[in-house]
Amino acid sequence: MGEIEGVVQGHRDGHGFVLTDDGSPDVFLPPNEMRAVLHLDRVRVRIVRTDRRNRPEGRVTQIVSRSQVPIIGRLLNESGVYLVAPEDKRYGQDVLIPASGLAEAELGQVVVVELTEPPALYGQPVGRIKEVLGDIDDPGMEIEIAVRKFGVPHVFSPENLAQAEALPDRVRPADTKNRVDLCDVPLVTIDGEDARDFDDAVYCEPAKVGRSQGWRLLVAIADVSHYVLPGSAIDTDAYERATSVYFPRRVIPMLPEKLSNGLCSLNPEVKRLCVVCDMLINANGELHAYQFYPAVMFSHARFTYTEVAAILKNTRGPEAQARGDLVEHLQDLHDVYRALLQARQRRGAIDFETTETQIISDDLGRVLRIEPRVRNDAHRLIEEAMLAANVCTADFLKRAKHPGLYRVHEGPTPEKLEALRQYLKAAGVQHHLTDDPTPQQYEEISTSTRERPDAQQIQTMLLRSMQQAIYTPTNSGHFGLAYEAYTHFTSPIRRYPDLLVHRVIKAVLAGQRYEIAKPSVDPTPSPTTRRAKLASVKKPAPKLKGNALHWEAAGVHCSANERRADEASRDVQLWLKCKYMKEHLGESFDGEVTAVTAFGLFVTLDAMYVEGLVHISELGGDYYRYDEVRQELRGERSGLRYGLGSQVHVQVGRVDLDARRIDFRMVLPGDAARLNEAPARKPAKAHRGEGEREDKSVREGRNASAKKGAQEAAARRHSLKTARKKSRR
Repeated sequence: MGEIEGVVQGHRDGHGFVLTDDGSPDVFLPPNEMRAVLHLDRVRVRIVRTDRRNRPEGRVTQIVSRSQVPIIGRLLNESGVYLVAPEDKRYGQDVLIPASGLAEAELGQVVVVELTEPPALYGQPVGRIKEVLGDIDDPGMEIEIAVRKFGVPHVFSPENLAQAEALPDRVRPADTKNRVDLCDVPLVTIDGEDARDFDDAVYCEPAKVGRSQGWRLLVAIADVSHYVLPGSAIDTDAYERATSVYFPRRVIPMLPEKLSNGLCSLNPEVKRLCVVCDMLINANGELHAYQFYPAVMFSHARFTYTEVAAILKNTRGPEAQARGDLVEHLQDLHDVYRALLQARQRRGAIDFETTETQIISDDLGRVLRIEPRVRNDAHRLIEEAMLAANVCTADFLKRAKHPGLYRVHEGPTPEKLEALRQYLKAAGVQHHLTDDPTPQQYEEISTSTRERPDAQQIQTMLLRSMQQAIYTPTNSGHFGLAYEAYTHFTSPIRRYPDLLVHRVIKAVLAGQRYEIAKPSVDPTPSPTTRRAKLASVKKPAPKLKGNALHWEAAGVHCSANERRADEASRDVQLWLKCKYMKEHLGESFDGEVTAVTAFGLFVTLDAMYVEGLVHISELGGDYYRYDEVRQELRGERSGLRYGLGSQVHVQVGRVDLDARRIDFRMVLPGDAARLNEAPARKPAKAHRGEGEREDKSVREGRNASAKKGAQEAAARRHSLKTARKKSRR
């Protein structure tokens, strides 16, 4: 077999995988093959065998290129030797630091390392410290680590900042030429309490549509393209970032603050440039007509979701009294929302109820609590208005026959569809999933099972069967929303694809074509980029060339950076949740099984909204078999079943901050009283350097605990083995 090229993805247990460029199965690399390579290196491998788990196993034949991503870790000292232990455990080796490369860093501090010598078969990598981030407990350190760990661009170029500084502070008269003046139209913004940049403003009024009564809905979006010119330094940085990244208490913006929070933000009571989608919607919530045009607007108010929900609930309350004539327009918005919602339901769009959470922290970054985000009619009202504008935009691109980026969400793959069918059959759910299922079929299953005890479990399986949405110039529709064509138009301050779409709209309105520049190419694409690229070519597409190829590359880049932003945000949230749960070691909580694997159960706590693993060894003295079809673990002797949605009682057993992992222990009814009486066990802090050694009593106590645990596990295995012998008799 020939050689295969791909990117190495390390594993914390010492082995690794090569994620192949052509989408073929990942190639397993045993620990001895990982000694000379590091996570994210690009290599060539030759398949040498298939391991006992039927995975292709490879041997590295060539290191094509070394990853340029810096390594972040803590500076330690072992027996007089300085080294950095990577924070990302997928890097399987510590980095040696000579005395000349310490850069005044102190032991225990978090640092950024640049390699000076790569690893070899018989030698560790060597590096030097290029940046000192601070102490691990410094406020915001988890974000500083994440942006570097995932390669999130977080520093604007000097040219970018200089261009932003040269921009005016307000809209000038010359900027308003050839624009529709909407300053007298009472457009308003509706956002969250903590929002700082305002992309969109809305207005609605009753209107005659055909022979019946309907509405005129205006969605005004900040005209970022007026200030961010193609090829400029601001544009270059914006393309590199592709999206703003949102962390608890901090945002890494796509655009410099002067634009994102100032000149492009639709702040109240100031003039702003915008691009408007002006729609006529009939009484059935169907789009009758639309038009796009550049305009200048004046936001008449900045509303919050909470305030609008209160006004809609009580139009005579104090919130409504403070807003005067604007209340009438909010009611019109609510009316058109209800019509759009009915059209959505008739269309068969999938509408799953999911719980989003937010982390509430104090000024020092300490987590106070984790609570669900409550969605109300104000959230849904804005969502439907934005969906309508995005659909009009996609139709505009199609009619103009101009290339652009669509937001594509394809239906399930044949493999995922068959797995879903098997699960529904095992669960006794009547379904009519065709080989090419429709969103309406999914919605019918969700609706018909809503009153079942396992409704959440069924919804989870429906969600898992669907693919991720991507940006691509090849329109394949949006499965989840049940649209034949869909794109993103409404957030150009924080999403680069929206900015590109704005440029296309303005070019078409001017009778021109927008030619996208050739995107820069990452010489060592990450696994995230590879996944986005593979997702964009799931279906055969016509061969692209020239400018069409540039659009395709831009779609892959934007999709990959969207994934990168999600991964970085998730990493920070997991870190904060782990730190929060360290304060609750030994405590027990009720929870729900949210995922089932062959090695255990993932449980989300009801009161804390935190997920952790109950390893299969913690389920009691029984042998549990994994049923992939039913998504459950079943005890051979006890008959106990744990499946998605099962209610359980668990104890917080261990928290690994470095691995972002929380381990639970299953609490059975007879154990509850004993465990609640037991004091919380704080884990010993493991130090590796001189002057940071563990206290002897702590170390001995941990060793005794480990020995006792091993004895208990051996006793359980012996008991289980005896039971099996009896059963065979």
